Amino acid sequence: MKPVRATPLLAAPLAVLAITGCTHIGPQTVTADRVNYSTAVANSWKEQMLLNVVKLRYADVPVFVDVASIVSGYSLETNVTLGTDIFPSLNTERVGVGALGRFIDRPTITFVPMTGDRFLHGMLTPINPKNIFFLVQAGYPADFILGLTVDSLNGVRNRSAMQQADPRFYQALALVREVQASGALEMRVEEGKDKREVAILYFRKHGMSPEVAAKSAEVRRLLGMPADRDNFVLTYSAVRASEAELTVSSRSMIQIMTTFASYIDAPAEHVANQSATKSVAPTGENGRDPVKIHSGKDKPADAFAAVRYNDHWFWIANNDWRSKRALSVLMFFFTLTESGGEQKLPLITIPAQ
Repeated sequence: MKPVRATPLLAAPLAVLAITGCTHIGPQTVTADRVNYSTAVANSWKEQMLLNVVKLRYADVPVFVDVASIVSGYSLETNVTLGTDIFPSLNTERVGVGALGRFIDRPTITFVPMTGDRFLHGMLTPINPKNIFFLVQAGYPADFILGLTVDSLNGVRNRSAMQQADPRFYQALALVREVQASGALEMRVEEGKDKREVAILYFRKHGMSPEVAAKSAEVRRLLGMPADRDNFVLTYSAVRASEAELTVSSRSMIQIMTTFASYIDAPAEHVANQSATKSVAPTGENGRDPVKIHSGKDKPADAFAAVRYNDHWFWIANNDWRSKRALSVLMFFFTLTESGGEQKLPLITIPAQ
């Protein structure tokens, strides 16, 4: 019998054993999986928000489901077999080598329906005017933020799903944006007499050009604010009680979503059979809608977010920067609402295998 010799056939399985014996697969998955899961969650949030906006246009019930947890388990299994067959009568031998490798990724994703008194309260409670103007202070265009989140300023009404805007509202917002861009509009938070935080809006006068001063004065005229004052207390109200106030009738999250839904280009047949409400026309500032949600039978080729509802597709175009920004801000304000209480909620767990 010939002695058995090592053959090149052993190289591959021995290499597999060497690699798996010294390599950890966990750290290698962090970079790819963190980005992939983050992207998937973000896309699903956009689509869920858009779907609920569309459902409001159809008088349907919006439902939100949160991703509570993502648990992903990995395993790498290897198996190597080596066998030898000897045939004495033929004075020969045969060596058989086999290798098997298997990688398993088994994530478990837990969903939590967003319900309860706190969530409902958060959806129905008007947004604090202070938070709205903080966004303006952070650099977001004042006309865009106020046009989306405010029902009225000092009683001058914005467009809603039910009525047209007072022309003075858009005129004031356009001027406020120009004053904001010049650096003449500021806000700060002070402690009031009752130890509560008070937000105060300032119109700067010193160092401003005559053009900016004139625009600032026109804003005050349009909104009925005294020309001799340069600071105003932000107050949530539809009616002004003092000339030192800028009353802000801010919208709740459900109001913002309903107004958002009024900009949907609903299919004509759905409006005709009254399954969807008719939009208020004409549109917004300078004849341009701040949001444009398209609809059609076919799925769009390039969309920022697209959902299917009532046998139609609804989407925001990927090249529509204004509408993309509006949807993103809508989601941002949603995070400011109370998302749930301390009570135990039903969980939906989907093992993906």
